[in-house]
Amino acid sequence: MGRAHKVVLAYSGGVDTSVCIPYLKNEWGIQEVITLAADLGQGDELGPIQAKALRCGAIESLVADATEEFARNYAFPAIQANALYENRYPLSTALARPLIAKLLVEAAAKYGADAVAHGCTGKGNDQVRFDVAIMSLNPNLKVLAPAREWGMSREQTIAYGEKCGVESPVKKSSPFSIDRNLLGRSIEAGPLEDPMTEAPEEIYLMTKAIADTPDEPEYVEIGFEKGLPVTINGQGLDPVSLITTLNEIVGKHGVGRIDMIENRVVGIKSREIYEAPALLVLIDAHRDLESLTLTGDVTQYKRGLEETYGQLIYRGLWYSPLKEALDAFIQKTQEQVTGTVRLKLFKGNAKIVGRRSENSIYSPDLATYGEDDEFDHRAAEGFIYVWGLPTKVWAAKHRK
Repeated sequence: MGRAHKVVLAYSGGVDTSVCIPYLKNEWGIQEVITLAADLGQGDELGPIQAKALRCGAIESLVADATEEFARNYAFPAIQANALYENRYPLSTALARPLIAKLLVEAAAKYGADAVAHGCTGKGNDQVRFDVAIMSLNPNLKVLAPAREWGMSREQTIAYGEKCGVESPVKKSSPFSIDRNLLGRSIEAGPLEDPMTEAPEEIYLMTKAIADTPDEPEYVEIGFEKGLPVTINGQGLDPVSLITTLNEIVGKHGVGRIDMIENRVVGIKSREIYEAPALLVLIDAHRDLESLTLTGDVTQYKRGLEETYGQLIYRGLWYSPLKEALDAFIQKTQEQVTGTVRLKLFKGNAKIVGRRSENSIYSPDLATYGEDDEFDHRAAEGFIYVWGLPTKVWAAKHRK
């Protein structure tokens, strides 16, 4: 099936993406396959992955170090938006997809490829995220998804690969499917497909079990400038270092685990386990600082847009016009969101216990019930009369 001459393939080193290389060449007549592995802070050594792609038949094997870009241009805007999908998942995996798509499109332009490809199957979210992001960035670029079309089981895929010289993977002792980057880990499949089965402790790496956490609480202060996290305990850190440091501090206390049933883009429900210690705490702290620095109507209106923002990320619409418009609104709201939030970490909990800001619009003199009270209590009666007047008129007409 001659669809293209030169393809840039998103490459992870796993079975599916490795088999994609000979499959694209042998079955679809692709003459040249270039692979692209993205380093997003997942901690893997990408040198062996780079070499494996060449052994599988790639004419060139690229590695893109995009960890800093991932933190600054994808994670941080999501924190400013307090983005949580279905009010729980901080989109740690989903946020990586538009960046990988961007890297694919850039590589295709640089190397003169007329198509890009990925190894996503037909049931997952990532196929939607990749396809839509790529067509948003370059509508003229072909997107190939061999694993979505080849119809092979995992065993058949491995056998096909062996026939084409792709080394057989070491037998997996773990039944789980795991994805990791700087922001966290997602774990699914295997025994987790039964929603009633408790996730075994062995699947967690970034967060300690409660029994293994410190017996004394730890306090941490996170500083923000215009909605962006910039310090931990007063020390200025670059975005990657800040997230890495906070992952370690928070995870040590067992904070950052999510076990949920989520609604995938393709219409099926999926049981997912996530670890995202830093990201969850940063969103919680950021939202709290907004409550100190923004007016009530702005924060309340923003909450609805935050839900939409999370859905856009989850559903692959990072580069959509609506997302761009929401970004403009969110950036405006962040102009005064500067200050520090103090959290108490203990036995699986991250409790906000303090906050301060030079832009605070909290007034102790108005809030106090003591002698310093400056609120004009006499004004309340007239306010209540006007505020309740529509309800009073309606009640006089309709209440029996």
